[in-house]
Amino acid sequence: MKNITAELNDQKRKVDFNSYDMSVKELISMVNDNIIDIAPEYQRQFRWDDERQSALIESIFLGIPVPSLFMATNNDGTWEVIDGVQRLSSIINFAADVISSARKKINREIPLSLCNLKKLESFNGLKFPELPRSLQIDFLLKPIKITTLSDKSDKSVRFDLFERLNTGGIKLSDQEIRSCIYRGRFNDFIKGLSENPSFNSVIKLSKSSENDGTKEELILRFFAYLNYRDAFEHSVVGFLNEYMEIASSNFDYNNNERIFCKTFEELAKLEYGIVKTKTRSITSIVLFEAVSVGAAEAIKERGKININDFYKWVSNKKFNNLITGATNTKSRVNSRIEYCKNKFSGENV
Repeated sequence: MKNITAELNDQKRKVDFNSYDMSVKELISMVNDNIIDIAPEYQRQFRWDDERQSALIESIFLGIPVPSLFMATNNDGTWEVIDGVQRLSSIINFAADVISSARKKINREIPLSLCNLKKLESFNGLKFPELPRSLQIDFLLKPIKITTLSDKSDKSVRFDLFERLNTGGIKLSDQEIRSCIYRGRFNDFIKGLSENPSFNSVIKLSKSSENDGTKEELILRFFAYLNYRDAFEHSVVGFLNEYMEIASSNFDYNNNERIFCKTFEELAKLEYGIVKTKTRSITSIVLFEAVSVGAAEAIKERGKININDFYKWVSNKKFNNLITGATNTKSRVNSRIEYCKNKFSGENV
């Protein structure tokens, strides 16, 4: 039992939360003054329709408790929204001044007109400025519960919190969460590389994966397995999180960009891209890792790669055994990357 208690206490020490009751007016002002960041680079665009926004506004007027807004504290003291971007955006869309910077951040020029309210039917069709002054003040002073995760909390805890709260209709991908947590030069760097024409010519993605962070995660995987593979054990998510944190503070941008560009310039010569056969329309992640990292390692040693018979050996039984089944064991990862490296080097394996 002592071990159980010790484990709980150890994990609790990694988390540092603060709770606040803040008025609607204070929240809008904090967004307006860039103290609260709605973080457009990782949050889904404001997508609630007018009816759903109106229902939230009605609940606030009636004093019905609404879910807390969850924020994470940055090193400079600002907050970023982890969970509640739709609720906060709805409040701004209803009550923020038409010329405020807060409204510009949600990309809504025309304020919300309340609609389909079931309790406050006389409010339907009205915008905030059209309400009696007393009701405007009442709404602006309504309290909203805020929970903030301190910047002292472990980065892995912040990632875990995002995952636990990320249960809406359109969930953020793991890479979109990383894009928030590990913001900075390295994150911007992989976003920039995701536009590389050669890279885009060889990866085949579904339409839904075009803008959900999949491209950036593929690039993260490329650098993680190329530079940090010895640290991989089994958990891919944990491995990628750890590498992104390390790369955010220590990364050789010039050399890594050079090997990335050279690798995908060479792979762009493949007739159908990184797929097993011309009839396969999607690039599998496991195949991408093996081929791209194997090619990069061959290029680092030889300066070039041999792509002859690529579609023949990438489809053979021996290689297929390395990319199916229990693919995320350390031995499997090393074996399939080594296999591709040897093939690209022109060796018979």
